[in-house]
Amino acid sequence: MPKKASKKRPLLTAKTASKKTSRKLGKPVATKSAATPSGGVEERIARALEAIAAGLPTAAERPSTPDDLKAADAFVWQPNGHLVPVPRVSRVDIALLKGVDRMRDILIENTERFAKGLPANNALLWGARGMGKSSLVKAAHSSVNKMVNGRLKLIEIHREDIESLPTLMGLLRQSDLHFIVFCDDLSFDGNDASYKSLKAVLEGGIEGRPENVILYATSNRRHLLARDMIENERSTAINPGEAVEEKVSLSDRFGLWLGFHKCSQDEYLEMVKGYCRHFGIRIAEADLEREALEWSTTRGSRSGRVAWQFVQELAGRLGVKLTTS
Repeated sequence: MPKKASKKRPLLTAKTASKKTSRKLGKPVATKSAATPSGGVEERIARALEAIAAGLPTAAERPSTPDDLKAADAFVWQPNGHLVPVPRVSRVDIALLKGVDRMRDILIENTERFAKGLPANNALLWGARGMGKSSLVKAAHSSVNKMVNGRLKLIEIHREDIESLPTLMGLLRQSDLHFIVFCDDLSFDGNDASYKSLKAVLEGGIEGRPENVILYATSNRRHLLARDMIENERSTAINPGEAVEEKVSLSDRFGLWLGFHKCSQDEYLEMVKGYCRHFGIRIAEADLEREALEWSTTRGSRSGRVAWQFVQELAGRLGVKLTTS
């Protein structure tokens, strides 16, 4: 009789052996399950991490500390409590500022005293546009800072951030450095109450102005308030004499008033020639004077700013590069 075909036993592999062992030990056997949408899980995790990261403060949002003040010679204050370092300040050499000799000497002397830890006054530089008010502040800082080995810092606060000034004072108070807090083009309108923050700092308040801080401000207005606004408030107030006294008297809190007035034709030409000598711009003097006066006529004014703009035009035309410190 033909022999019955025997069934072939399946080969025992490591995988099948493991399954059999698991059954004997009562362990659950791992089986393939339906594919899970892992991509969806990963996307949800990624979105969650992004949300967490978005909630964390960035380097530009974290409040500064006293140690951050050593990162640069100049900073711009942000109302969120952060100081942004300025690696290279836009300024001109103090020797190039013409027609403001008296104001220059007074501000330099005041700044030197302050940097040495001696008594010094807050300063208000007011007057004609384009006559070098802000340029003088930046140049004075640069000049004096070299004398004190970089221990005098310049911090600019924007006009619209004046209300955060007390917060800035609290930070600077903790440092052993000296600081010029600078506000360019400072003025207030009739309904602006932010001047109170500035007044509190100028008057000192309970804590007093930090000994290592001085305030320099520039303005086109001597009293920081437009004349028509002063008259308007006086005419509508119950007590006209007291209506604007608080705002007008704000400028009195600055110990130094430095007035800048429009320059004469000779002063304007001297500014132009000074720039040309400094940057090595070669042109016949008669041609230089004629072109400079024509430029000022088209601009409708003579000032340090107009002189600088003319020199930029002239240098570009002659192929001369201008490099300021």
